[in-house]
This record gives sequence, structure tokens and C-alpha cells, in this order.
Amino acid sequence: MHSVLFVCTANICRSPMAMGLLQSMVNDQNKSWLIRSAGVWALENQSAATNTIKLLKDRGIDIRDHRSQLITQDMIEKFNLILVMERNQKEALKTAFPNEASKIFLLSEMAGESFEIGDPIGGTMADFNATGSEIENILQEGFPKINQLSAD
Repeated sequence: MHSVLFVCTANICRSPMAMGLLQSMVNDQNKSWLIRSAGVWALENQSAATNTIKLLKDRGIDIRDHRSQLITQDMIEKFNLILVMERNQKEALKTAFPNEASKIFLLSEMAGESFEIGDPIGGTMADFNATGSEIENILQEGFPKINQLSAD
């Protein structure tokens, strides 16, 4: 089984976007995938941002049932690949969970890069669309590496 956990700050914009987009990409594959999201500093049980829901709905992806959750030790241990949006999130997780550090990466590293995905919270729909397109491009370009690193 493949397992990927996407992590951002509040688990209402970027990580649910990435989760929905990757789920859509692997939907028709025969392999079983576990794809979830969490936040480093998330408030529990918040719905995804309205613009995140709209952005994904426009792509045929429904995440209206998404509820934010704070990352836990159990989650870190359960997933084969942890993908974060910012360097400080990567550092925080590697410090908090040193035994799992080898499976924590910036999302952009999956496409051979090393940059942060900006948080569109408080921005316009155009900001959300730009973030969504950036995440989607990384997922497509980095899929071979994601496929490899997320496998048991």
C-alpha cells in the first residue's frame, strides 16, 4: 500500500488541496493508496477554506467533508511519506519526530526542487488558483518519486 500525509500550517488550504489533487490522480489506479492531510498548528475540526473547496470542486474533487486535524505521533508513524509546504514545517516535524525524519520532505523536493508553497489564506481566488496549479504541477512532475517513496 502507498501512504502519503500532506502537512501545512492549519490544514485548511494547501494540505487539503494536495490531498484532493493526489487522490484524484491515483483514483483509477489499481494500487491502494492512503492519502490524508494534517496541520502543524491546526485547530481541530475546521472545514477547508471556502476557496480551497471551490478550487477543487472546479476540478471535480469534493472535499466538503474535510475537517482539519493536528498532526500526531501516530500519524507520522502510519504514513510512508510526509510532504510539507514550508521549511519551518519540515524542521518542526524532524525535531518533534526524529525517528521518522527520513520520510519528511518539502513537497517541491518530489519534483527535484527546494522551494516553499506559499499560503493563500486571506488571498483572492486567483491566489488559491495559483497555489493549486503549483501543487498540481509538482504532483504531476514528482509522481514517480511520490510513487516510489510512498510504497511499503
